[in-house]
Amino acid sequence: MEMTKRWRGWLFGIIFLGGLVALLERYHTYRENSQDTHILAAARKYGVEPALVKAVVWRESWFNPRAKGRKGEIGLMQIREDAAGEWARSEHILLWTHQQLYDPARNTLAGAWYLRKLLGRYQHTDDALPYALADYNAGRAHVLQWAKGATATNSAAFVEQIGFPSTKDYVGAVMKRYRHYRRIFPPKSG
Repeated sequence: MEMTKRWRGWLFGIIFLGGLVALLERYHTYRENSQDTHILAAARKYGVEPALVKAVVWRESWFNPRAKGRKGEIGLMQIREDAAGEWARSEHILLWTHQQLYDPARNTLAGAWYLRKLLGRYQHTDDALPYALADYNAGRAHVLQWAKGATATNSAAFVEQIGFPSTKDYVGAVMKRYRHYRRIFPPKSG
């Protein structure tokens, strides 16, 4: 009798934990796909790969449109006020306020526009992506510091030269997630 009660307790615990794990996995999947409509629209409008936009959103906010950074970055792509203002001016948006970046649609539009701009800035390199991501994270002044000599055009050497461990980790994490998303996002229909 005592042994049966013990086994029932263990069985109940295992079933409960299995259900909890399934629930957490379902929430994770929901959250990861919750902004796909905005990501796809922004990527399409500005000619940036959707997988790259999604990878940046993943790293910057983990798909939380209400995210706020320590230096005033806002929303899904953690856009700073100066970059957002530049985007708004280029799009002729009147009555612009930085708070509007809590809107996921506007945030991903501004972020995709900014990514396209940064990718274009480093077209002279063998791979513009690491430079653009380092610029997105640490700013152009730092990228120019790190991109001297061979690192000015050799992306592998550039990544090794990045002087901030957090930026080096950022570039590596986003590039890894980008490769992951390229295989599955956007989902193939049919």
